[in-house]
Amino acid sequence: MSTLLGELGKKLAERWLSLLVLPGAMYLAVAVVGVTLGHRHALDLRLLAQRITGYAGTSNAKTVGSQVVLLAAIVAAAAGIGLVAQALGTIAERLALAADWRRWPSWWSAVARQQVERRQRRWDVAHAAWHTAYLQQRSPDAAVRPSSATRHRTARARDRIAVERPERPTWSGDRLHAVTIRLHRDHHLDLAVVWPHMWLVIPDQVRLEITEARLALSRATTLAAWALLYAPFLFWWWPAALVAGALMAAARYRIRVATDSYATLLEATSRLHATTLAGRLGIEHSGPADPNLGHAITRHLRTRLPSPRQSRETGPELSRADEVQLG
Repeated sequence: MSTLLGELGKKLAERWLSLLVLPGAMYLAVAVVGVTLGHRHALDLRLLAQRITGYAGTSNAKTVGSQVVLLAAIVAAAAGIGLVAQALGTIAERLALAADWRRWPSWWSAVARQQVERRQRRWDVAHAAWHTAYLQQRSPDAAVRPSSATRHRTARARDRIAVERPERPTWSGDRLHAVTIRLHRDHHLDLAVVWPHMWLVIPDQVRLEITEARLALSRATTLAAWALLYAPFLFWWWPAALVAGALMAAARYRIRVATDSYATLLEATSRLHATTLAGRLGIEHSGPADPNLGHAITRHLRTRLPSPRQSRETGPELSRADEVQLG
């Protein structure tokens, strides 16, 4: 037990150091450089070294006690800034996935709705171009059939907008929502209803893969939060714009990659293990998953509320039964 607790503590310390302290320490270092140099001497490394050396040579910084206090303050400040970045990362994730954009404030949801409509128009045009190339490919006339490069190009142009018809204002939100659309269309599976039960029957290795993909998405959105935290340094040090821009570009790329990986794993797991879940539920089925099986699973797992009359009739009896059990 002591060995297990020791390993657990070691892993927690490593995660605390890598996710909070080190990024926070980098943030504090940029803050010190920006405030020390300013816009006029933004890239003067000699001036930076002179001022840091001058501070280190003061009497307050020479004692061991003051150095320990300074180090502790830096670690605490770095960890605190890391916690702020984690909190902002949660907000950035909600904005990137935009699952609840219809419940955003009225002016914000209006902007999101315009974005959705604009993306829908672009997607309709791109999908029509792909479908035209697809139909031409099946033509018996070889002169009409487009090249494979043309078909792939039209498909990529459509998928850059969204893999399914957009219903959210962001690419990442639509990529994750596409899993729900495809499973319902192909297998009549309601992912929101089925997934919590699916999670309990899938193998541990698959569960680990999905967890890692989800953590990668959280880390990517946290990187976007760090980019926002670096933005205020523009008032003191113009190179901060380069740092914030590079972080935001990297965050955008990583969010898309992580979302695509996570969505792919969700869809693949649901398709592969639908029959496993059906067996655990006692639903008889032979062969691969089909719409009939998906409908049966969803219907079995979906909670059905009673009618208002039934609620009034059964409510008091259930309450008395609960009182008996509690007594």
